[in-house]
Amino acid sequence: MLQFPQYGIYARWPEDGQGWIHPDDLSVVSRLLPSERVIRRESFDGTHYHCRYGAWKFRLRPALWLPVQAEGLDIGDEVETVGLGMERDLFVGEVVGMYYVRRKGRIAYRLRKASQNMPRLFLREHLRLLSEKQQVRQGEIEHPTPTWDGSGERIGFAD
Repeated sequence: MLQFPQYGIYARWPEDGQGWIHPDDLSVVSRLLPSERVIRRESFDGTHYHCRYGAWKFRLRPALWLPVQAEGLDIGDEVETVGLGMERDLFVGEVVGMYYVRRKGRIAYRLRKASQNMPRLFLREHLRLLSEKQQVRQGEIEHPTPTWDGSGERIGFAD
């Protein structure tokens, strides 16, 4: 049983020609592949994989690809950068590109900040998904419950 979504790259064009690409999607695929772009496979209909890279959707027959481990981010996600000391400015941006860096074995992300693509790429540990909320732990101090008539308990302070 196939589990979706799947992520990977098509680093080489198959030597069979263009028969592995759905004829309606040939213009899109020829602009995107082959490359180090991390493609998302969303489903398989028995003949074609239904793939996506950002807003581009296309269909491909099974072909050799390099699977990549997902890191919890996808194109279109809003993220904030995590600063490291004084090294990096903090900002909120949108993921507009995902690229596999073979020498690191990792995905690098291109961000857009205020309609401008950032020149450098970011790794997952430098980004925080905006939907990830920090959890506040349960308090350890028992606080008395106040009453309207003022007869509630009082906290005693030790000097």
